[in-house]
Amino acid sequence: MSEEQANQQEVRKKRKKSSDPGVPAWMVTYSDLVTLLLTFFVLLLSMANLDPVRFTKASGSLKEAFGIHARPVQVEFAIPILPSTPKTKFTPVQIELTRKVHERIKAQIVELELGADVDAVQKDGETIILRVNNTVLFKPGDHRLNPPSYPILRHLADIIRPLPMDLRIEGHTDDLPIASDRFADNWELSMARAVSVARFFEQGDLLSLDRMATIGYGPDRPLLPNLNEENRSVNRRVDFVLRVRNISGTAPAESDSESVPL
Repeated sequence: MSEEQANQQEVRKKRKKSSDPGVPAWMVTYSDLVTLLLTFFVLLLSMANLDPVRFTKASGSLKEAFGIHARPVQVEFAIPILPSTPKTKFTPVQIELTRKVHERIKAQIVELELGADVDAVQKDGETIILRVNNTVLFKPGDHRLNPPSYPILRHLADIIRPLPMDLRIEGHTDDLPIASDRFADNWELSMARAVSVARFFEQGDLLSLDRMATIGYGPDRPLLPNLNEENRSVNRRVDFVLRVRNISGTAPAESDSESVPL
């Protein structure tokens, strides 16, 4: 093969190579740029805290930068709500304290031989009620204390004084109209009886007034239906309501709408 033929053959090879289809050179640069951008945004996404609102705004900005104008994507998101600590009406400390106080009071009532006239009832996790038979404290239709009831009240004051509890003295009557010109109705009589007990404690320096409150309910809160004399005798009573003080030193408020705070 002559030199001229070799040159012609080489020219044909070059023409053949130049005629083969291929990727334009600018596509290589463009693909490298897109790859670098994708890597950059993936890195930002991995380092950022994903927020639905900010993510939507960022994606919209990227679309506008690349010339894509579309409707913004509606992202549904909810504000996280942290679960709160479940609330209970009475704390375990109050319940345990009330239980121990109730047991102690019942033991003292037995020791002082007051069981025939005084009854201790635990109402709930923070309340104890000492119920005193009304016939021991008052004569029918009268608000003045019977002298034989003085020792019983002194014993009750000795029981209540060291306790971390406040006292509410409640007067109760039956539903029969009173035969007295001094009081208009049973409500006034029940209130006067509660005040008489509180005054006895205060004048005898047995309990301080800042621990006591008085209230009269009249016939409105009977223990039994006022159908016979036996039930009415149970409803005629004075209740000593003891409530546990909270950490701040005050009695906790009652949530019951019918209850009266100390």
